[in-house]
Amino acid sequence: MTDVAEKATALRALHTAPELLTVVNVWDAVTARVVSDVPGTRALATASHSVAASRGYEDGENIPVEEMIAEVGLIVASTSLPVTADLEGGYGAAAETVRKAIGVGAVGANIEDQLKPLSEAAAQVEAVMAAAAAEGVPDFVLNARTDAFLLGAEDPLREAVTRGRAYLDAGAPVVFVPGKLDEEQISTLVEAFGPQRLTTIAVPGSVPLRRQQELGVARVSYGPWSQRAALTALADLVESVHAGGGLLEGVRPLN
Repeated sequence: MTDVAEKATALRALHTAPELLTVVNVWDAVTARVVSDVPGTRALATASHSVAASRGYEDGENIPVEEMIAEVGLIVASTSLPVTADLEGGYGAAAETVRKAIGVGAVGANIEDQLKPLSEAAAQVEAVMAAAAAEGVPDFVLNARTDAFLLGAEDPLREAVTRGRAYLDAGAPVVFVPGKLDEEQISTLVEAFGPQRLTTIAVPGSVPLRRQQELGVARVSYGPWSQRAALTALADLVESVHAGGGLLEGVRPLN
């Protein structure tokens, strides 16, 4: 487990460094290899929505946990970079699901709170971090996600601040607040959590990466948008072929 523990420490250091960590999410071994080979890539993150879609499942823990973990293992085996896994809400047993992910080499995870009662959600964070430590990976990078914005909390910013602080107190190193956040909201969250403790998702119209780095964001991920970009390129190729064309310019061979 030493190699896994070392990768976890390296991944945590990427979050605490002042330079913004960007992760373009992957969903299988070939996308992991492609992203890993691009200069500047320092870590990989899976996207649960994309993994599920690639196997024919709807998002929302419809893919069996065994299949999700198996795919994470294939991704880990395809790269030397640290890999963090999107494990949705933890399949009803977040600590055990994280233990399984560590078993295949993952050194971080996203776990959704799904707006469970705060005490329950914070206890889940504490249990995950305890399980990781018991597996010999104390620097496991739990990206504790709050769905305050996605699930329409009455005051999403206040709810995200309250929940994020509780998750940090419970041992999570970073808090993930997905949604289309504006600069003021990001500033409020960074002030509440501290610099390099907030992670966000890039969506069309997001605050530019350089500005997020200036504000003290730790990491920006791309969730299912990377798969949507790849599938858009595939659809464009199909349209070109149907119109009598061929391969589009700029297509590169895989190693």
